[in-house]
Amino acid sequence: MKPDDKLCYCFHVTQRKVTNWIRLHQPRVPSEISECGGAGTGCGWCVPFLRKLFDAAQVQQAQPLATAAIELDAEQYAAQRASWVKLGKPVREDAGSAEVSTDK
Repeated sequence: MKPDDKLCYCFHVTQRKVTNWIRLHQPRVPSEISECGGAGTGCGWCVPFLRKLFDAAQVQQAQPLATAAIELDAEQYAAQRASWVKLGKPVREDAGSAEVSTDK
């Protein structure tokens, strides 16, 4: 994903906004990221991705957070979220995988 792609579709929060918020506010736990425009408090799709950004910031990886944590492009991310919402799936623990299971 690119920095200006939406990460939280419910509240229109971009990845850049989240990464900058993490850098500035240095949250102690991933759930504090919800203070960044409500990210993660809607449908729940972005929660695993928010955790990945949080984890990347915690280990202070040498590569930028925007490329370190999310390996999907914007179209893949949007398509997987749409499938996930349509199926009424709970929050996924395997964020970043290339496919969403359609088994119920």
